[in-house]
Amino acid sequence: MRIGHGFDSHAWDDKKTKPLTLGGVIFESQYSLKGHSDSDVVAHACIDALLGPIGLGDIGMHYPDDDPSNLNADSIEMLKEVVGKIGDHGWEIINIDCSVVAEKPNILKNKKEIETKISQVTGAPFSIKGKHPEGFEQMDGIACFAVSLLREKNE
Repeated sequence: MRIGHGFDSHAWDDKKTKPLTLGGVIFESQYSLKGHSDSDVVAHACIDALLGPIGLGDIGMHYPDDDPSNLNADSIEMLKEVVGKIGDHGWEIINIDCSVVAEKPNILKNKKEIETKISQVTGAPFSIKGKHPEGFEQMDGIACFAVSLLREKNE
């Protein structure tokens, strides 16, 4: 068994160039996040938490932000590809847990939908928690931490 840890963050985009997407779920929001893909910090943190423990690098190695084909890419599709790579390398996902750190939006309203979406994509239990950055003067975006547990298929 191996434990993985992932982290991602994106700053607010004042121009609102794309919808606010977290865990593959589009939030009704006046806010948008800057980034080359759809800027889904939840999916990105999960991808890193899955790739790292079995030595497959990180999201930037597989989906570089200087590759035009990744412009506005759907991060859930990236996550699906990574889940396939995990299986191809002889591993299975036991679970993923993540914490989103943000002043807004409220994760609770979409918690079940995000958990269902990521669980379906990964084939494993997924949990998400929203945390307010208490004690910080101002947070100019959203951050997400994810932890995964993987097991070799032959165990």
